Amino acid sequence: MSSNGCEDMPWEGATAMALTAAYGGDNWSQRTAHFREDMPEWWGDWGVSSECGKLRAVLIRRPGPELEAIEDFEKVQMRSDLNPTIARQQHDAMAAAYRASGVEVHYVENGRLDKPNSYFMRDLMLMTPEGAIVTRPASTVRAGEERFVAEALGRIGVPILMTVHGSGSFEGADVTWIDRELCFLAEGLRTNEEGANQVERMLREIGVREVVRVGLPWGAMHLDGLLNVLDRDLAVVWPRRTPLKVVQKLRERGFRLVEVADEQEAQDCLPMNFVALEPGKVLMPTGGQRMQAKYEAAGVECVTVEVGELIKGGGGIHCMTGFLKRDEA
Repeated sequence: MSSNGCEDMPWEGATAMALTAAYGGDNWSQRTAHFREDMPEWWGDWGVSSECGKLRAVLIRRPGPELEAIEDFEKVQMRSDLNPTIARQQHDAMAAAYRASGVEVHYVENGRLDKPNSYFMRDLMLMTPEGAIVTRPASTVRAGEERFVAEALGRIGVPILMTVHGSGSFEGADVTWIDRELCFLAEGLRTNEEGANQVERMLREIGVREVVRVGLPWGAMHLDGLLNVLDRDLAVVWPRRTPLKVVQKLRERGFRLVEVADEQEAQDCLPMNFVALEPGKVLMPTGGQRMQAKYEAAGVECVTVEVGELIKGGGGIHCMTGFLKRDEA
């Protein structure tokens, strides 16, 4: 008898015991499917690798009582005073426009009174073909908003690939998808080098072959303010602001380029800050008539919605939308 009360096993000449399934025996079943194949069954039908593929599902945050709690709009990084009631009505109209186009709308339900910018959802997450990257906003004003996005993603079953960590800062509006193998990743005011490095590593791990790194000019907030995609071969850019490397790569891919027509209109009405509902069809803010005319001349169908009160917060429709599911372009 051994000291622990168990009979010693006479190994020499003993009869071998068959392994049970848990230890790799005959009934062991090896998992062989790729995560992308598994995801629809175990998590849900999520994934994004395009800015213009048919849009299926989005995540948004309806502005709550945090708007009434604002005391100084400049200190919370907003453009100007806004009317909370009108802002919510416009947000509801945007959500209705998505639903009218067959898009499933999910909400971030929780927040904090000191986080009035939390309706700018694009900054707080980046959807990939295999799940979401939860961001780490650069400013102290927005620090912590990402927690409520992670909570919402978990609630609806979206896998989270990573959360930006350490000294990294990253906001989702600094990535533009072209297709599953190519995206642009910007560094600037909101995304630092460490944050971009973390995101690039993750994107390459899931098979993105080309992660084209670019720098943003002083005074630019995000890449999505200088670049957006209207169709499989059509993008809008802002001369003297959009990084040269972006334009060069798009031209290599055979893209046609629409250029900003009126800088004042582009700044005030954010007509570049649209969301493609499907290739060649976009949801855009009202008021950007010159850009809308250029989009339509290029063959794009434009659906408009009034979001002027929400724009006073500093972003448009693209900024307010977290993409959860798109078809490949």
